[in-house]
Amino acid sequence: MELIIIRWLHILAGITWIGLLYYFNFVQVPGLAAAKADGTAPGITKHIAPRALFWFRWAAVVTWVLGAVYLMRASNLNFGDAFMLRGPSALIGIGAWLGTIMFLNVWGLIWPNQKRVLGIVPADDATKAKSARIAFLASRTNTMLSIPMIFFMVAGPHIGALPKLF
Repeated sequence: MELIIIRWLHILAGITWIGLLYYFNFVQVPGLAAAKADGTAPGITKHIAPRALFWFRWAAVVTWVLGAVYLMRASNLNFGDAFMLRGPSALIGIGAWLGTIMFLNVWGLIWPNQKRVLGIVPADDATKAKSARIAFLASRTNTMLSIPMIFFMVAGPHIGALPKLF
């Protein structure tokens, strides 16, 4: 029962994390461009973006930690084998590695640069522009990595059935 709860919370946190990632890339970035044109951008950058980034970064932590706990406790998987891409845990390990890279992007690139862009940390205009570009590229990278990550995390345990379908 405990493993089911851990997995459920991992999935819920992952939906929150990836949902916000897609929101940033497909809704907020183009919306902010339009908002800058009509002068309404400060409302987004002051009230919405910081809240969304709070949930985004902490959902990344919860997702990663609960995924690691799940790998350590699941009887049919092995944390070490997953991260070394060995045995039956190898496929889910690919998803875990992609998720780890994405997690590191959130905390190492996206959040530190967004703090400058949003004025949470003081920065001049040139630094803000450079930080915006870095955060944008890291976020787009995570969006692209999310597709194979979700595939390997979800399909990994079932991939053995694929040859039987064809």
